Amino acid sequence: MIVANLSWYVARSSGIIGWLLLAASVVWGLALSTKVLRGHPRPNWILDLHRFLGGLAIVFVAVHVVAILIDTYTSFGLVEVLVPFTGNWHPVAVAGGIIGLYVLAAVEITSLLRKRLSKRAWRMTHYLSFPLFALTTVHTLTAGTDRRTVVLRASVIVVVLVVTALTATRVQKADKHDLLTSPPSGVPSRSRTRVR
Repeated sequence: MIVANLSWYVARSSGIIGWLLLAASVVWGLALSTKVLRGHPRPNWILDLHRFLGGLAIVFVAVHVVAILIDTYTSFGLVEVLVPFTGNWHPVAVAGGIIGLYVLAAVEITSLLRKRLSKRAWRMTHYLSFPLFALTTVHTLTAGTDRRTVVLRASVIVVVLVVTALTATRVQKADKHDLLTSPPSGVPSRSRTRVR
């Protein structure tokens, strides 16, 4: 009984910590790309923290999955934790977590292989962090037994607001950058203009 209770507490806490680490990694990544922390910590330090948080999120998600396999409360098998929509316990909510697991792995693996990938391939994969954050947030609020606690809901609301604000800032800065670097309509770009 003690082992069963322990595994359930580990599953719950590691899931919440995994989500918080993922959210922190997204926030730090957006802080880095929007340059909102310019003049504060060095950009290299921010990048290192961003990578560290993402890697640590993988560790806690792995602990979460292993603890769920050990736990007897939900009786998940290997197939139920690796293949979406195969379990009976909150199948849609759990599927979001499983898909999130694969997306998180893809983002982390491509980040480790960044020097071997084209910038476009890395960037396109890294943009999956946005649906990853959404999927895992929905998973946290629909699959977890702690989803009704005020502290968890308040934390989710605050984090979602911060991510939304930083994403809006990122999009706004990208639009300004495009306006500054794109030629006006009807004017050919430099790469197409021949010098005679």
